[in-house]
Amino acid sequence: MTSATFSSDWKSREALVLAPWAMHGVDSAGRVHEEMPHPFRSPYQRDRDRIVHSAAFRRLAHKTQVFTGYPGDYHRSRLTHTLEVTSIARTLGRALALNEDLVETLALAHDIGHPPLGHAGEDTLAQRLHGAGGFNHNSQALRIMELLETRYPQFPGLNLSREVLESQATRQRSGKCLPPLLETQVVDAADSIAYDTHDADDAIELGLVALEELLEIPLVSEAAARTRDRYGTLVGVELRRAVLHELVEFQVAELVVKSLATLAALSIDSTAKVRAAFLGSSGSGSLRIVAHSPTVAAGKKQLETFLFQRVYRSDQVLAVRQITQEKLGRLFDWYCLHPVEMPAGYQHRAAQFGVPRSVADYLAGMSDRYLDWDYQRRLCGS
Repeated sequence: MTSATFSSDWKSREALVLAPWAMHGVDSAGRVHEEMPHPFRSPYQRDRDRIVHSAAFRRLAHKTQVFTGYPGDYHRSRLTHTLEVTSIARTLGRALALNEDLVETLALAHDIGHPPLGHAGEDTLAQRLHGAGGFNHNSQALRIMELLETRYPQFPGLNLSREVLESQATRQRSGKCLPPLLETQVVDAADSIAYDTHDADDAIELGLVALEELLEIPLVSEAAARTRDRYGTLVGVELRRAVLHELVEFQVAELVVKSLATLAALSIDSTAKVRAAFLGSSGSGSLRIVAHSPTVAAGKKQLETFLFQRVYRSDQVLAVRQITQEKLGRLFDWYCLHPVEMPAGYQHRAAQFGVPRSVADYLAGMSDRYLDWDYQRRLCGS
């Protein structure tokens, strides 16, 4: 079998299984730096592999999702969250006959711009860079993709397909971006399902809330009712795991049914119509095709409000947050005074982007544990 046969194989598979509203690899707008096609991988399969082999992706294993500084290894890291999002997104993508390779790539890449120490880390860097361009994990992901990763001698960054870069830019919610493809919308929906459910799970495990409190939320109560119908009476950890599993399951199922109905109602048969539908007749960005029903969306909002009030803004979480923000802030200030202590690549980029931006790039790439070690070394004399 020749390489040409391998190349045509992925194209024929896509033609066979992808819906007309999906993004087909043969229709990709290409890459910023032109490359020869791979003999048997599609453009998005190559993108996925470049993400997985990147240093930024590996570091997600030791970056906190929410619960910075808590003992134990049950709660999620950025990497485990990313893999859970990818799992949900691929299920949605396949059910909607989308390009699973693109979906997988977008899901694996969606959090690579996060700094260490959870949202506290992002807020600290945003404060330090206020008036100097700010800091946002979605923008940082683009910097990683286009500049900071240095795996290839022929170009900076990872040289990903334009659709991947476009999707990451879309996540910034700026008005300058193209309306999102369905593959992007699927990943956004999967991210929301994953973090709502899994943050609740971690919060229960850490003793911040009780399952009984969550069961008072209608969306969780409905999941519990479905669990009883399926398994009968459960208690303790078995009940918690079954309810949270069902919470994911029925959100995914409802999202598929609702999205397929919207596609049919709008007679969507191309990516161009997907984008036009998002803009709407007023051009106001009024419609996401991959979206929950108003009832489920309202239920998710109640769950997120509960998590914000009882978990993210709890005294325990805020106390740890204050400590971690002070640590990262002090280290940022130290490197601004001693930029020669950064690796050579960051020193060189400081001439182009300024010392504060290069310091932020450097610190954002650290894992939680490396930042803690570096803080002790630089500022505590140990």
